[in-house]
Amino acid sequence: MNQSYQIRLAQYTRWIDLLLLNGSFGLFSWIHFPDEPVDDTYLILQLTLNLIWLALTYLSQTYALSRHELSAEALLRRFLRAVLLLVLTITAFLYFTKYGESVSRLLLGNTMAAFALTGILSRLFSIQWLRNHRRAGHNESGYLTVGSCDLGDILRDRFAQRHDLGVQHRGGFEFGGRGLEDELLRLESLIEETRADCLYCCLTSLTPAQVQGIIQLGERQRAAIRLVPDFRGFLSHQATMHYHDVVPVIDVSTRPYSNVADETYKRAFDLLFSVFVMMLGAPVFLLVAGAVKVFSPGPVFFRQERTGRWGKLFYIYKFRTMHTHAHTMGLQHSKGDFDPRVTPIGRLLRKTRLDELPQFINVLKGDMSVVGPRPLYRYDVDMLMEASPVHFKKLLTVKPGITSIGQLKVGYADNLSLNLKRMSHDLYYLRKYSLWYDLYLIGLTVHTMVMGRGK
Repeated sequence: MNQSYQIRLAQYTRWIDLLLLNGSFGLFSWIHFPDEPVDDTYLILQLTLNLIWLALTYLSQTYALSRHELSAEALLRRFLRAVLLLVLTITAFLYFTKYGESVSRLLLGNTMAAFALTGILSRLFSIQWLRNHRRAGHNESGYLTVGSCDLGDILRDRFAQRHDLGVQHRGGFEFGGRGLEDELLRLESLIEETRADCLYCCLTSLTPAQVQGIIQLGERQRAAIRLVPDFRGFLSHQATMHYHDVVPVIDVSTRPYSNVADETYKRAFDLLFSVFVMMLGAPVFLLVAGAVKVFSPGPVFFRQERTGRWGKLFYIYKFRTMHTHAHTMGLQHSKGDFDPRVTPIGRLLRKTRLDELPQFINVLKGDMSVVGPRPLYRYDVDMLMEASPVHFKKLLTVKPGITSIGQLKVGYADNLSLNLKRMSHDLYYLRKYSLWYDLYLIGLTVHTMVMGRGK
């Protein structure tokens, strides 16, 4: 694999980002202060932005991507993570220094927004150009498969389908009946003949001595060696390699998300998004609270005990949508539009999902997430624990959410069949989880609210 090409690409991207950052800052400085000389405060701020960006991207390995990781999703995920860290760091810097009061928040916000937008566009352009470049036959990398296993066939099929990776299969090699040295010489001749720069070795068909010989051969030929174990028995879990002194140990994650970092990013996103919604949506909160108070005598908020992560009980907050005497009617679940307990204003709030807004308080408290399986009554928990305990316990490994794919697809579940159907959608969410998928579900939720199609 052409590592120098990857290094050059990372360097070019770093310089382009610095150009975009400084260009955005300069543009909005000129827009905000067209007839004034540049203040020393803003020169210090510009220098600080550059130094923080270089430090953050170095520590978070923003530009360190291999050929196989070089996708639009990976590039954008790392870039936006670095931009978020830059915003948080520069905000803290301004808060704790004397420069905070003399810097225009509007200028800084416009700079960050323009930098994020142009950075996204430059990466989308770069990845498209690189794909076309490789499809045209340039910047190719060749590999050999060593040993016999069907994982080699899977790799070959994958690279054949992904022409944009520029990876070619240049042959296979299996050890024969001759001595180890003779077989390694035969493999070395094949590497030189095919000019392969990477060897994928099927560990299930190789002995330790053969693997050691292949590694030494790779050192002589400057070929990358990739050992391919058969982990298909637990591919649904994230596996990482650790060393206990000299003993290699495979650590299979039993966490609901792929790693600790994913869970940390999700919590950070939950906090930032909740603060943003509560600040921007404050007028809506006040309007809904006033409507509930005027059109439905009684308290504005409704509090009810629900089951959260690991089965822990907590109180969920909502705008009240039912009459205060609803508990005397004896119904276990909501009956939708025909539920006599629901007030007229409550029906509107349920259709638009505005009754869920106070749950952002639960998110800030740490009881809930923005996206996740809906928190259930004890009645529903007992029912699902009896019907499908293994699958339901998996849902209890994550925080419940304000919105979920199960809620969007099924809505309120008032019987076992609907509860199981909603659970199947939520289990799919756990398998597919990513920050991008969360944003997609939030977008679907906003569309549901605007169209008034809440179930």
